[in-house]
Amino acid sequence: MTETLVKTTLDDTIYTITLARPEKRNAISDRLLASLEEALSAIPKETRVIILAAEGKHFCSGLDLAEHQHREPFGVVQHSRSWHRIFDRLQHGGLPVITAMQGAVIGGGLELASATHVRVAESSTVYQLPEGRHGIFVGGGASVRVAGIIGAGRLCEMMLTGRVMAAEEGQRLGLSHYVVGDGESLDKARQLASRIAENAPMANWAMVSAISRIDNMASDDGLFVESLTAALTQTSPEVAERIGSFFKQKGQGPRT
Repeated sequence: MTETLVKTTLDDTIYTITLARPEKRNAISDRLLASLEEALSAIPKETRVIILAAEGKHFCSGLDLAEHQHREPFGVVQHSRSWHRIFDRLQHGGLPVITAMQGAVIGGGLELASATHVRVAESSTVYQLPEGRHGIFVGGGASVRVAGIIGAGRLCEMMLTGRVMAAEEGQRLGLSHYVVGDGESLDKARQLASRIAENAPMANWAMVSAISRIDNMASDDGLFVESLTAALTQTSPEVAERIGSFFKQKGQGPRT
């Protein structure tokens, strides 16, 4: 019987993807990665928000070292690029993704979480990049995504020392946006997902699609793309209806 490594559920417009390998601390094997890609390929059309969660006491302990194998350089490149491809689908898939984290968020687990847009950490959450201790280098996007959050210098320090960072320090550096009590991250993620799902779908799409790309542009190019994105979102019929409803609730008409 084939083991289920990733589970999916749909609750109204919220699609939850759950890593289901708790006995291995949800370590990322090739099969788990393939299962995650399948889950992202099967997103129901009514989905407005995705929640990424994990069974057990740990979110994800990173690369499954039990599967580590010697590869020629080109094989390593191909393996790394497969992680990039799948994590890119999370970040640039056009839907907001909220991560509920607990326990270990290590190596590839941190790379996975950093590809999502809103991150909720339980107080038990710890972050680590132990690649230096293993004699390897990150390959799942940390040099871009994690460095983009905490800075290249801090990324280098974490990799060099392999130190463990607690939930509170991780939040100060931006690795999470919320810290909640143990066992509360999924409930908080669902609360946030319900709120985000109420936004205009095009606005959500614009925010998760444009902001990270603008951040990677020269300032003049970024401002130009900002204007184009604003034009796409602000001229839709839904926006006029939403703004009209806002003024109606306030008991006043829009300014002319």
